[in-house]
Amino acid sequence: MPRPQAFLVDAYGTLVYTDFAPYRNELPAMAGVPAAELYAEFSRLGPALSTGQISMTDAIAQILRACAVQPRPDLVRNIVDKIRELLLITGRLFDDALPFLQDLRARGIKTAIISNCDENTRDLLVKLGIAALVDTMVLSCEVGVDKPAARIYTDALGALGVTADTAMFVDDNAAYCAGAVALGIRTVQIVRRAGGEDAGPGRTVVRSLADIGAMLSERAT
Repeated sequence: MPRPQAFLVDAYGTLVYTDFAPYRNELPAMAGVPAAELYAEFSRLGPALSTGQISMTDAIAQILRACAVQPRPDLVRNIVDKIRELLLITGRLFDDALPFLQDLRARGIKTAIISNCDENTRDLLVKLGIAALVDTMVLSCEVGVDKPAARIYTDALGALGVTADTAMFVDDNAAYCAGAVALGIRTVQIVRRAGGEDAGPGRTVVRSLADIGAMLSERAT
């Protein structure tokens, strides 16, 4: 099998992880709303945030109203700012993320980050230094569609100027891997924790991004 000309790489769970513990206390306290109610509303609006149908500001205003709290502009702004602040503070790279992206760049392989995310993710990826190591970032909140819809994959392929059969997709989510497989993209599912592997049709399961680098080295020999 020939070496891929391009990689489409997921962000959260593949390159980046986030500690959500600080969110559990700080945001409900700021809003004056029980955590269960606040996050139930967040879950309800999650798809709209992920596809950019609403901004974080609009979402917080809607959440406060649903929880019987007056969405004062200063309160909404403070919560929105805190959400961004917490993401930038708690977002971290997996240890193998930078070496993996640097290796792809050294090999001359085109790379796109393809992520289901809200409006704060681009700033996080820039802060962590990985935005500078890829050719493009296709973020669901910016393109208006999220994985596993076909268009987000084809948008990434188009941005890189490659076809599905010359690309490889890397993600930790089985459903998103299946979406790529359906388009004829070679797919690797990263499963960082023992157990729960789902080596479905058309995909390979690895434990780390370093395993993918080793696969590329084997193909080069």
